[in-house]
Amino acid sequence: MTQQEIRKILIANRGEIACRVAATARRLAIRTVAVHSDVDARTRFVAACDEAVSLGGAAPKDSYLRQDKIIAAAKATGADAIHPGYGFLSENAEFAAACAQAGLVFIGPPASAIAAMGLKAESKRLMEAAGVPLVPGYHGAEQDFDLLAAEAERIGYPLMIKASAGGGGKGMRIVEAHEDFAENLASCQREAIASFGSAAVLIERYVQRPRHIEIQVFGDSHGNYVYLYERDCSVQRRHQKVLEEAPAPGLGAARRREMGEAAIAAARAVGYVGAGTVEFIAEPAADGDIDFYFMEMNTRLQVEHPVTEAITGLDLVEWQIRVAAGEPLPLHQDELAIGGHAIEARICAENPDNDFLPATGRLDVFRLPEHTAFAVNGNGVRVDSGVREGDDISPFYDPMIAKLIVHGATREEALARLDAALAQTHIVGVANNVAFLRRTAASRSFAQADLDTALIRREHDALFGSERPFGLPFAVTAGAIVAHIVQAERALANADPWSHRDGWRIGGPVTRRLLIEHGETADTAAFTPLDRDSVRLGISDATHLLTLNGADDIALDGRPLHVATYRTGELFSVFAGSGSAAVRLADPLAHAGEAETEAGRLTAPMPGKVVAFLVEAGETVAKGQPLAVMEAMKMEHTIKAPIDGTVSELLYGIGDQLSEGAELLRLEPLQKAE
Repeated sequence: MTQQEIRKILIANRGEIACRVAATARRLAIRTVAVHSDVDARTRFVAACDEAVSLGGAAPKDSYLRQDKIIAAAKATGADAIHPGYGFLSENAEFAAACAQAGLVFIGPPASAIAAMGLKAESKRLMEAAGVPLVPGYHGAEQDFDLLAAEAERIGYPLMIKASAGGGGKGMRIVEAHEDFAENLASCQREAIASFGSAAVLIERYVQRPRHIEIQVFGDSHGNYVYLYERDCSVQRRHQKVLEEAPAPGLGAARRREMGEAAIAAARAVGYVGAGTVEFIAEPAADGDIDFYFMEMNTRLQVEHPVTEAITGLDLVEWQIRVAAGEPLPLHQDELAIGGHAIEARICAENPDNDFLPATGRLDVFRLPEHTAFAVNGNGVRVDSGVREGDDISPFYDPMIAKLIVHGATREEALARLDAALAQTHIVGVANNVAFLRRTAASRSFAQADLDTALIRREHDALFGSERPFGLPFAVTAGAIVAHIVQAERALANADPWSHRDGWRIGGPVTRRLLIEHGETADTAAFTPLDRDSVRLGISDATHLLTLNGADDIALDGRPLHVATYRTGELFSVFAGSGSAAVRLADPLAHAGEAETEAGRLTAPMPGKVVAFLVEAGETVAKGQPLAVMEAMKMEHTIKAPIDGTVSELLYGIGDQLSEGAELLRLEPLQKAE
């Protein structure tokens, strides 16, 4: 391949990855073009680029998946190349080929490599021929039921059935015993047809305690290949990654080299060029290390690439651009080395306590620890984000708010830095997983590197139970709220004595009471000013001395506390080093006369599209029974019956778009027998 100068890049993506690519391009003095949907017109990534072109629409199919509009925008703006980011069109062989046909450099692998790795079964046959280890199983093209059943008996139970064209956790079934095979196969094939248009499956031995370890590879157009070590991505929920780290804990040097060489063999087998990730499933080996098996190859840059950048000191986007321009790889394998340990936490708009249901809303508060942004080498804390305080998290795209990346000399140092950084991450206005991430990182399993993909399920009590860490005691929460109210009232005071709300009365200072709702309960906090800097705080039968030392510093019974308190209407969000709390200051008069929710209404918990109704009008259902399936933010969510009842009416059709709170169906409670 001859070298081609790249002077302008169109970024065919949005959000954080578009900002990330733009940052490296700016450092390399390369101009950038953003493309955006109608709802993204005023977002951070558009402002980060030199030019912008509207694609129209809001849904991805009307904007970021419109190949024709994207290529037309690149031609109209004089772009030399297109960077696809990740997601959307990044692994679309047709799009890569269309870019080449239009005379545009596709900053990614050739279309042939994308196509070769796009189907699970086909890619595994290629890997088997290349000598890459595979999980024992059946990866053939023949899909006759009797053959599949016979192969299942040969492999042994438990086993995994996977859609050959699958991805994102869809089209997968674990089968524990022979008698369950036929039912699970049929279910998997139905989901595979609905999601991917193909019923083809593969069957593999089910690894009992799998780890997800992936190798970052790079190839150039001159036949050179390197591996940039590994990332452990075992901590997952709903087959989606939560925490990623590099290098993988407990991986020996010899096994690291074996995995790296296997990943290069996989890349070489398909003539790979650019950045790619070879994903392996791993399990404990007899020698105390791990055994590993090829799972799939992601033919693009990964969301978690910053942890590799942190331990190598290399800018992977710069490498992508240089390789796409025809340059050889900047370094050889013997010039690469691991430096320290890095961990990435994905901060998402979601509700971990409600099965990680995606959330939407406005980022009323978005405060971060001291950090660098999109910088490979920084102060040990990096944040990559495509949103700013005041932005909206919409229902149309992935719910990720930011990626928090920490780097330390050791894993223990990185863990400590991660906890401190998460404690200083304050988000108000949209449900998020920051506290959940902090609990997960502090869990026994993660702290001791006892890793596998079932970690979250195994640590359920510590992550979701009533005794979970990093919740603030009610006295601390109440003290922070009282301090915030007093400080705010003082800021409004002036020479007019009536502007002072210091509780002064002829007979002594007045005691004020606040009804604070937290969780399913409400408690009263009574406070009485003692002097300018002291307040007596009463909670139940206990009395505390609250000292006001400044806007963010208080002391409770002499114990200093640094807190940050944010108020949005009746809602108070309190953050401290030991945890956080979100509560409501109840005002009974403000809600007098409000009617209770009608018992028979069942509403959409988030904006989304109706994918399926699982019941019909007139059907009697039990509490917890699935009623409907909605799709939001690229994931499906099952809506279950909150009570025993009878479905009286379905109010929408399949494919209809709903707003949050829209009435989905009517469910009449069952009448109890006298």
